[in-house]
Amino acid sequence: MSKPTSDFLRVLTERGFVHQCTDSEGLDALARGGELTAYVGYDATADSLHVGHLISIMMLRWLQKAGGRPIALMGGGTTKVGDPSGKDEARKLLTDEDIRANIAKIRATFDNFLSFGAGQGILANNADWLDGLAYIPFLRDVGRHFTINRMLTFDSVKLRLDREQPLTFLEFNYMILQAYDFLELGRRHGCRLQMGGSDQWGNIVNGIELARRVEGRELYGLTCPLLTTAAGQKMGKTASGAVWLSPERLDDFAYWQYWRNTEDADVGRFLKLFTELPLEEIARLAALQGSEINEAKKILANEATALCRGHAAAEAAAETARRTFEEGGLGDGLPTLTLERQRLAEGVPAYALLREAGLASSNGEARRLIKGGGARLNDARIELEDRLISVADLGPEGVIKLSAGKKRHALVRAG
Repeated sequence: MSKPTSDFLRVLTERGFVHQCTDSEGLDALARGGELTAYVGYDATADSLHVGHLISIMMLRWLQKAGGRPIALMGGGTTKVGDPSGKDEARKLLTDEDIRANIAKIRATFDNFLSFGAGQGILANNADWLDGLAYIPFLRDVGRHFTINRMLTFDSVKLRLDREQPLTFLEFNYMILQAYDFLELGRRHGCRLQMGGSDQWGNIVNGIELARRVEGRELYGLTCPLLTTAAGQKMGKTASGAVWLSPERLDDFAYWQYWRNTEDADVGRFLKLFTELPLEEIARLAALQGSEINEAKKILANEATALCRGHAAAEAAAETARRTFEEGGLGDGLPTLTLERQRLAEGVPAYALLREAGLASSNGEARRLIKGGGARLNDARIELEDRLISVADLGPEGVIKLSAGKKRHALVRAG
């Protein structure tokens, strides 16, 4: 008999990953009886995943640590359709070449969290079976198990229609294709569990019911909560955009700093979800008060960055932060914007430069930052939104330091 995955569900529950489960007792018995294979699906709509995907990646990692077999399923096929869940409009359609390029880059992120190879994890691509489907046979074999009546009750469809926003027939098919993925992974790899965010509950249940009707196969579903911060903001979103997992999209220091800026009330929860520290140590860190909680935030930043970017990247980012904030230096690892010297000689409005440096998501936001007194140039408050920043502002080290509040900084160099 294959090795049991006995600790998996207990660990996920204790650390706060579990939101819904179709049959927790049955799933626990299955895991204890032998190796459990589970998957999470990721569409390749960009060349990087973001922090919003991280909770499900950690679920796959804990599965592998518990002795199970994780499947990271890339949506090479479903990306061509677009998941309507949580979307107000249809996604931009990507070419096959774009999708393949995105998957190739995303693979590097998975390699940091999971081990792939013989007897280990699997990186699958649903284009392998979806691209070759014949339309009429698929409708007869699979489509007949879905009713329009029930599909119209799912939030991903209902919310779009309630807002009188268009839902294309292409998108309407997404839930059928995702259900088929679960059936196909069961056939190919003995996959018995699908995991995902709570917004995927309806799609997951569809796959379970399809397998039961077509093959009498018993499958399971498990969802994690869709995280928001203590302030009510969506996890992984900042003023300057998404918090990308790829270093090509977001440099190591900015990634480290995202975790360092965690609100006090979120520290304990995030340590449970995004690090592998023992629960006893997490309880001790979460109980810290006042300025001491900052040490817990540094540990969170170090641990989360080491998992995603490697220990060397985490150590370098921590050292940059120490030099920048504790010694008052500029820190070579800060995000850096290089401008043509001629353009800098002519001068760039402060609001525009704050936006270009990634410290504001728009000119309007940059203007509000300056009006509120939160924007600084070389540690001095910027008083005027249209104040021209030029080569005259270059410091002795040949850089300009821009700041948004006390914790977010960027450098500007003349190219």
